[in-house]
Amino acid sequence: MESPLHILHLEDNPNDAALIRSTLEAGGIASAVTQVQTRDEFVAALEGGGIDLILSDFALPTFDGLSAVRIAHARRPDIPLILVSGTPGEEQAIDSLNDGAIDFVPKERLFRLVPAVRRAMREAHERAERRRFEAQFVEAQKMEVIGHLASGIAHDFNNILGVIIGYNDWMMPELAPDSLAHKCAEEIGHAAERAVALTQQLLLFSRKRKIQQTVLNLHEVIESMDKMLRRLIGENVKLAVIQAKETGQIKADSGLIGQLLMNLVVNARDAMPNGGNLKIETANVTSDESQARAHAGATSGDHVMLAITDTGIGMSAEVKTHLFEAFFTTKPEGKGTGLGLATCQTIVRQCGGWIEVQSEQGKGSTFKIYFPRAGQPAEPVDMFKENGNEKLLARGTETLLLVEDEPSVRHLTGNILEAQGYNVLRANNGQDGLRVASEYKQGPIDLVITDIVMPQMNGKVMAEWLKATYPDLKILFISGYTDDAIAQHGVLEAGDAFLPKPYSPATLAGKVRSMLDDKTAADPLRKLRTTTHQTQ
Repeated sequence: MESPLHILHLEDNPNDAALIRSTLEAGGIASAVTQVQTRDEFVAALEGGGIDLILSDFALPTFDGLSAVRIAHARRPDIPLILVSGTPGEEQAIDSLNDGAIDFVPKERLFRLVPAVRRAMREAHERAERRRFEAQFVEAQKMEVIGHLASGIAHDFNNILGVIIGYNDWMMPELAPDSLAHKCAEEIGHAAERAVALTQQLLLFSRKRKIQQTVLNLHEVIESMDKMLRRLIGENVKLAVIQAKETGQIKADSGLIGQLLMNLVVNARDAMPNGGNLKIETANVTSDESQARAHAGATSGDHVMLAITDTGIGMSAEVKTHLFEAFFTTKPEGKGTGLGLATCQTIVRQCGGWIEVQSEQGKGSTFKIYFPRAGQPAEPVDMFKENGNEKLLARGTETLLLVEDEPSVRHLTGNILEAQGYNVLRANNGQDGLRVASEYKQGPIDLVITDIVMPQMNGKVMAEWLKATYPDLKILFISGYTDDAIAQHGVLEAGDAFLPKPYSPATLAGKVRSMLDDKTAADPLRKLRTTTHQTQ
């Protein structure tokens, strides 16, 4: 059954109004009519919204159809207007059409009204679709620009952040926990983490970040983030977590789900500047076809719902219409990027889900996120766990070849690994890496750690030359570039490992130790064979 057409009817004759209404009903057009007679009533109804079509008489005691056409065209050009009158002459009818009316139906020929209305609504729909496609094209162009920008700044920015995070993490265990220096270092670390999150958010929104989906249990994800979330919201916001028993699994990127939670929790906190209550809930739900059709890319069936509810200031209907637009924010200048909720929507859509928002001004907000339920068992979650400064970095005595064109990153990474006992050979690009490897005669090189995008010779080409001589050599690729930029320099092979910049000393040391241990376990005789090969 079609929804009734909401019509604004400018008409002073009740008999004519009734006749026009019955003509529409006889023609199969269901309508809800708001009848007005004066200019003030017309403008008020027009600004009130919810109007699909305007029908207007031409001559009224205190108003006229030509003025109505001009007002409607200036204020709401998207609403079609049809003159239905018996009074205007040919010149006046032409003037009305030139000023924005789309048709003229004489009252003595009302048989033309229904076809005119149907044509007007069809053309209005086509114009709306055209505007929607144009908006999508503009949005796509904007995302392309953002993508190029993100790709361009990611490498240098991630190198800078890597140096800040690396030295800060490396320094903190040397500082007394209750000292001012330790507190300052903690704040530096938190600021760097926010900078990393913002960079990743930009890369994700511009679709330049690689998505690694696994089967997750939302209960475990929320539990692993509990301490961090409570630190984010502060002491004046009370957090309650209500999770359904045996919540189903979802398929998603664990890091992105963590980012989704943090974005929504931070937004909720900012909506409660004087404190309040924040509730995180999960539940198993089943959605029907109508609910799925209302959201692009969604499917009906079993879902896991995540709900974030706050008691904050809420939102107006106008704000809600722009909520997920890129760079739209209601926060003061310097307090928000406008990417948080747009990124949340991108994350959820990549999972095949959708977001519903319930909010009123002064009555708080609820964000309900629906994820398709996965049938497979969940993989273990170990994200956002707090690592104490007393935790020792993984150590070793093997020989590593470090190839990095950025001096500050090369210096930091080499110093971290040497401090853990490794023998580190350093090179500043691919050609230099081949030279260092060929000149080293003291034993085998156990692992190569190389940036991918470098001048003169990139890391992928260098690795291929090295593997031609040492087929069993493991390579750890590192890069601060986006996935697209990395792909232009050669697709990584299945046996190669990748560590994105920026990384912490613990992450670097753990990754290196893990690769070396895997190599030794897989082939304990490799070192002996490599040594023999080099001596021959």
